[in-house]
Amino acid sequence: MKQRSLLREISIKGNSLHTGEEVNMTLKPAPVNHGIVFKRIDLYGKPELKPLIDYVDDLVRSTTIADGHAKVHTVEHILSALNGCSIDNVLIEMDASEPPIMDGSAQHFVSLIQKAEPVEQDAEKVFYELEEPISVTKGNSSLIALPYDGFKITCTSSDDRGVHTQHLSIDIDVESYITHISAARTFTVYEDIEELLNLGKIKGGTLDSAIVIKGDKILTKEPLRYKDEFVRHKILDIIGDIVLLGMPLKAHIVAVRPGHALNAQLTRKLRDKLIASTKKKSQAEGAVKGKVEKPIVLESKETALDIGRILDILPHRYPFVLVDRVLEIIDDKELVAIKNVTINEPFFQGHYPGLPVMPGVLQIESMAQAGGVLLLRLCPMDESKVALFMSANNVKFRKAVTPGDTLEIRVKLLKYRANKLALVSCECRVRDKVVSEAEIMFSIVDA
Repeated sequence: MKQRSLLREISIKGNSLHTGEEVNMTLKPAPVNHGIVFKRIDLYGKPELKPLIDYVDDLVRSTTIADGHAKVHTVEHILSALNGCSIDNVLIEMDASEPPIMDGSAQHFVSLIQKAEPVEQDAEKVFYELEEPISVTKGNSSLIALPYDGFKITCTSSDDRGVHTQHLSIDIDVESYITHISAARTFTVYEDIEELLNLGKIKGGTLDSAIVIKGDKILTKEPLRYKDEFVRHKILDIIGDIVLLGMPLKAHIVAVRPGHALNAQLTRKLRDKLIASTKKKSQAEGAVKGKVEKPIVLESKETALDIGRILDILPHRYPFVLVDRVLEIIDDKELVAIKNVTINEPFFQGHYPGLPVMPGVLQIESMAQAGGVLLLRLCPMDESKVALFMSANNVKFRKAVTPGDTLEIRVKLLKYRANKLALVSCECRVRDKVVSEAEIMFSIVDA
C-alpha cells in the first residue's frame, strides 16, 4: 500500500469548540515520509508540531498537544478524518490554537480532504503490526489492542447511569470510515456543561456543534444521525487519538467506555513498544554487520571529561563545539566546564573586524552544550539521549569576551521532569567575574 497526500491545498473556516476563537485552517500537500504536521502561522517563527503522544499536554474532554510555547487543542477530529481517509503526509496550517469544531463530527474535514483529492505517492506505507496484546485499564474503562491483519475497533460506550449503552464492531477502511463513522458527532450530558465552563472549556460550544443529552432527551436541533451515534463517535475519537502513535497501526482495538485519557495511555504503551522493537531491530542489524551500536551514556564515575569524551557525548562538530573540557560534575546537579576563546575562532573574522568580540548568542550556546552534558548524566543508562535547546530566559550580558579569555561555564540543575524536560541556570565567567548568564529550557529526546 502506497503513502498518500493531497493533490492541492484547501481551506476551511469556523469557530473552535473550547477556546471559542475563529480559525482559518488550510490543508497542504506534503512529500513522502513528512507525516502529519500542524503549523501555527499566528505565532512568531511559525512553529510546527507533530502530533505524537510525547507532546500530549491536556486530555480533559479533548486531546491537546504542545511543544514549547506552541499548542494545538482538540486535534482528534481532524486527525481522525486524515487517518480514516488514509492520508499520511499533510501540512495543517492554522491561525489560532484549535481547529474549527464545525458540527462536532469529522464529516466536514472528510469533505475537505475529498475536494483536495487524495493521491498516492512513490513510497510504501509502513505499518506497526502488533506481536502480542497490549491493554490499559482505569476503573470500569479498558482498552485492549490485539494482533490483527487490518484495523478493527470493537467498542462499548455507556454513561455512568447505564442509560445510553451502545455497542459496535467495525473494520476501518476509507469506505467504512466515511460511511459509518465520520458523521458521528461529539456529545455531552447537560449536567456536565457548567463544570466544563468552569474549567475554561466549550467557550465556542453550541447546540449546532454537539449533541446535548438531558435525561432521555436529545436537546440538539438535529436528531441523531445513527441510533448508536454515541459509540460511533467514541470510535471516531480512537481513530484520531491513535495517530499520536506516529505510524499507521494494524490491530484490533477492543474498547469499553473509552475516553481521551485512556486512549492516550494505550497509545503511550504502543509507542513504547514500537520504539523498543525499532531499537532491537537496529541492534540486530548491527550485529549482522559485525557492529552493535552502544548507547551514548555518561557513567557516574566520570566527574571530568576531556574533548574526546565531549565529542562522544555531544552531537556538535567543528566549528560549533563550544566546550573544550569539563572540569567537574558535582552530585549530578552541577557542572563546571571551560571554553578557550582564541583569535582563531572563525566568528572573529566578521564579529568585528578590528574589534574581535565573542557573540553573546555563542556564549548562550556554550552554556547550552555544557547543560546538555550534565543532563546526560540523569538519563537512563541503557538509552541514548540528547538535550535539545528549547528556550532561554533571564538572559544578561555583563562584559565583552575577547580573544585570550577562558570562559568558565557553570551549570546548575533547577528542574527535571520525567526524562523529557529540564531547566538549568547557567553563567559564564572570565577571571571569576560573570560575563553572561541565562536560564535554559531543554527537551530531552532520543539521540
